[in-house]
Amino acid sequence: MRSDNDTGLRERLWQRYPGEEWAAFEALPAAIRHRLSQHSYDGWAVNALLLWRHLRRKYASSARAERRLLRHLDECEALERQAFSAEYHRRHGHPLPHLAAGASVLRGQGKSSA
Repeated sequence: MRSDNDTGLRERLWQRYPGEEWAAFEALPAAIRHRLSQHSYDGWAVNALLLWRHLRRKYASSARAERRLLRHLDECEALERQAFSAEYHRRHGHPLPHLAAGASVLRGQGKSSA
């Protein structure tokens, strides 16, 4: 189920695969679940699970697949933030205040597995 604010720019950047989000989230390794919960965007658990399964087959190693997926999630977060900032600048004529101020993404205080 898509939330009301999960529209616009995200739909142009990514393809969202259908499925049960909570079941997919629970099927992911703990480190991946933690990273998804800490990101500034919704990493779409169904998409992450599909990629997790693909990477496990590709690398034949859960540890390598996990490291690669964690890196991929960070790359997606940065790309989305960059695209949102460019769109904000196009619409308003100045940089996204959060990025202009050099502010970091707020994250919870849980232990990171990466």
